[in-house]
Amino acid sequence: MKARRQGLILELVDREALRSQEQLRRRLARAGFSATQATISRDIRVLGLVKRAGDGAYQRPGAEGLSPDALREALARAAAEFLRRVDRVQQLLVLRTGAGQAQPLALAIDRAQLAEAVGTIAGDDTILVIARDRRRAEGLKKRLDRFAGL
Repeated sequence: MKARRQGLILELVDREALRSQEQLRRRLARAGFSATQATISRDIRVLGLVKRAGDGAYQRPGAEGLSPDALREALARAAAEFLRRVDRVQQLLVLRTGAGQAQPLALAIDRAQLAEAVGTIAGDDTILVIARDRRRAEGLKKRLDRFAGL
């Protein structure tokens, strides 16, 4: 439950300008997560969220101006931590993670802006990655397998 909640927090702060813990608590409640202010405060600290200078909204540390190499390195770390299995069907990849870990990995894939991938769809423990073609899907599968040590 904690990993799922924290994954949702990251997704929320990436998508919208949330300036207070109360705003974050309400967004979590809409998604079916009941969390106290103390829990949210702890999650913010664990996730390393910081406030943006311009509008005071929460963001990941260093979220602005990350280089493509840094984003790919973040993908490699996320795959090593969360990825359990990769299956390829034509130009589609089905990635399996632990419970609540699909969202953070899908976000890392999307942010890395890989030339091979058109996009991702993530559930709780499964991600569908749509590649541009079969050849690129196979190359991406090999790269993700390598990152995850599979």
